[in-house]
Amino acid sequence: MDETLAPTPDRTLQGLSGLAFSKGHGTGNDFVLVADPGGTWPIAPEQVAELCDRHRGIGGDGLIRAVPSRYLPEGRELQTVHPDAEWFMDYRNGDGSLSEMCGNGVRVFVHFLVAEGLVRLETGDALTIGTRGGVKTVVRTENGYAVDMGPWEFIFPGEATARAMDSLVTADGLEVPRPALSVSMGNPHTVVALAELSELETTQLFKAPHVDPKPANGTNVEFVVPSEPLVHDGVGTITMRVHERGVGETQSCGTGACAAAVAIRHWAGQGAPDAWDVQVPGGVVGVKFFPGPEGHEHVELSGPAVIVASGTLS
Repeated sequence: MDETLAPTPDRTLQGLSGLAFSKGHGTGNDFVLVADPGGTWPIAPEQVAELCDRHRGIGGDGLIRAVPSRYLPEGRELQTVHPDAEWFMDYRNGDGSLSEMCGNGVRVFVHFLVAEGLVRLETGDALTIGTRGGVKTVVRTENGYAVDMGPWEFIFPGEATARAMDSLVTADGLEVPRPALSVSMGNPHTVVALAELSELETTQLFKAPHVDPKPANGTNVEFVVPSEPLVHDGVGTITMRVHERGVGETQSCGTGACAAAVAIRHWAGQGAPDAWDVQVPGGVVGVKFFPGPEGHEHVELSGPAVIVASGTLS
C-alpha cells in the first residue's frame, strides 16, 4: 500500500504536540474542543480525522476550534455586520470536512468558552457567535443553553408546498424507498417520517442512506416517528435517529432536530404546535418556532451541554 494514503497518527499529528483540548457533548453528540485565542493552531482535515478517530484518537463526531472571528475570512465578513460576534465556531465533521453548523455543537462551544474563562455568561445572559451558517445568539438557561438557530427554509420549496415531499430515501432495513422533505437550517437535512418505533429501531444507518434527488452539498438524513398522540399539553413529541454527513449515525443532531420538527409540523397541518420535544438516542432537546425579523420564522434549539474531560496532546 502507498503509505501516503495511510498516514500514521504520529506523522499526521506532527506539529500538534502540546495542544490543549477538551471533550464535550450535547445529548451524546460529542466533540473535541480546542481553544485558539491567538489563531495559532490551524488544524488540517487529516489531523481532525485522526483526533476524532474513536480507536486511535480522542474520539468525537467532530472538532470545534474556538477562535476569534478576526482570524478567519468568514469571521471577518460576519463582523462587518455583527461586530459583537467576537468568537467563531470553526467546526469540522469527524472526517475532517467543513460543516456549516451544528446545533448541539453551538451549545457545547459556548459552554467551553465559559469553562475556559474566555467569556463570562450568567443565567439569562446572551452571547453572539459566528459560524459558517451565520451569526447565532445563545442564551444561558438554568438547564443548559438555548440557541436562536435563525430561519428555516425548504430546500425544494415548490415540491414541498405542492406535494409535501420532494425526494425519496432508501436505507437498509426499510423495504421500499420512503418519501421525504428537505429542510435547510443553514445546513441541509432530509426528513423521513416512519409509522412505528419498531421500524425506526430496525433501520440500519451504518452507511449513508440514498437520497434522490440529493441536495447540492449532500445532506443529513433524519428518520422520525411522531408520538401518539402527537401533542400533549401544547407540546409535540417526536422520536428521531440521524445519519450525519461525513460522520455516520450520531447520538443526537441539533439542526436535525429542528429540521425534523419543521417537517412533522408541516405534515401535521393547521393547528400543529410551535413547541416540540425531540427524543434522540442521547436524550431530549427542545425546539420552538417564533416570529423573526423581516417576517421570517426562526427556530430556537435548547438543551444541555457537558464538558467531560480535558488534556494535552503528547
